[in-house]
Amino acid sequence: MARRIAIVEDEAAIRENYADVLRKQGYEVQTFANRRDAMRAFDLRLPNLAIIDIGLENEIDGGFALCQSLRSMSETLPIIFLTARDNDFDTVSGLRMGADDYLTKDISLPHLSARIAALFRRQDALNQPTSPENLLQREKLVLDIGRLTIQWDGQAVPLTVTEFWMVHALVKFPGHVKSRQVLMQESKIFVDGSTITSHVKRIRKKFMQVAPEFDCIETVYGMGYRWNTQMIGGGDVVMDGGHGAGSDGGDGGGGGD
Repeated sequence: MARRIAIVEDEAAIRENYADVLRKQGYEVQTFANRRDAMRAFDLRLPNLAIIDIGLENEIDGGFALCQSLRSMSETLPIIFLTARDNDFDTVSGLRMGADDYLTKDISLPHLSARIAALFRRQDALNQPTSPENLLQREKLVLDIGRLTIQWDGQAVPLTVTEFWMVHALVKFPGHVKSRQVLMQESKIFVDGSTITSHVKRIRKKFMQVAPEFDCIETVYGMGYRWNTQMIGGGDVVMDGGHGAGSDGGDGGGGGD
């Protein structure tokens, strides 16, 4: 069965250009010019992936509102912002609202197709059975690299694909500092440092929704981030050089960014 992609874009020529390319690749494509029509359709049936512009007809930030609505309907639906707005504020806002990717309209069609395919691969992985060799465990944390899922103390933590790979980069070597540049490379995204900071804040928030006392992502000021091995509920802390969380420059155990 063909994957269903929804394109929400108010400029007809751009909308149909994207739709034609994706249909030729075998996707089933629905197109919408505004948030109202898109939500009417999504209330009946969600697509497998949504591509959204930010400005939609008379709504300057209609795409942001649509993203929030979609994310409340599904934690796992892949959402891509595709927009002419390339400033840092909009990029950070879109990712904070739960988008999996934020792309600008100067992106090539082959590049767009590759990003779509990558998100669908993640969806496919979620449907595969868990394999022991794909599991990475650090105390209460379990990463399933095959399915791109994370659990904390047996509870699912709903991360986007980018957030998953950022956590994976930190968890592989607990206590080792990862710079923002390294986190970008290992998450396969190319953004500025402030966007990485926003991702980290969002990751912490999601973990804290599962475990309010979560404090395992530590900020190392001027350097980056690291995963400490503190056990929630009073376990030992094992850090580089035997220091506890917050001992390097008054960090405070990851509370800042």
